[in-house]
Amino acid sequence: MSISVGDQAPDFSLPGTGNQNYSLSAYKGKTVVLVFYPGDNTPVCTKQLVCYNNELAQFSELDAQVLAVSGQDLESHEKFAAQHGFQFPLLADTEKAVARAYGTLGPLGIPRRSIFVIDASGVVRYVHRALVGVTFRPVDELIGAISAANA
Repeated sequence: MSISVGDQAPDFSLPGTGNQNYSLSAYKGKTVVLVFYPGDNTPVCTKQLVCYNNELAQFSELDAQVLAVSGQDLESHEKFAAQHGFQFPLLADTEKAVARAYGTLGPLGIPRRSIFVIDASGVVRYVHRALVGVTFRPVDELIGAISAANA
């Protein structure tokens, strides 16, 4: 299954940092930046999430919520978030059901670095799936996608 621009985003419910459950439907009425990343404490993932965290004010100004998803368990996410001071939730997709639903699983069963911008009504407005996850989408590109989704 592959989610494309214009599709209704599949809802999900996952445990996340802060000892909460997070669902996409809870953010109805708000733009969501759904970030799939391969793993906690890996060089590119760390750089990506730190970059997004450092620029969180830009996302907030557009009333956009960042949610980051990977296959590690909640304990790993809590340590990773505490180490870097992430101000957005890290969600534990240990069964990889959400990664599967969004078409982000790579050939080895590891989620590809992917980003979806989902508008306030739950429609996907931007998709990027990396073939090789050695880079990540810059904040200004995501801000442009959010602005377009909010228009």
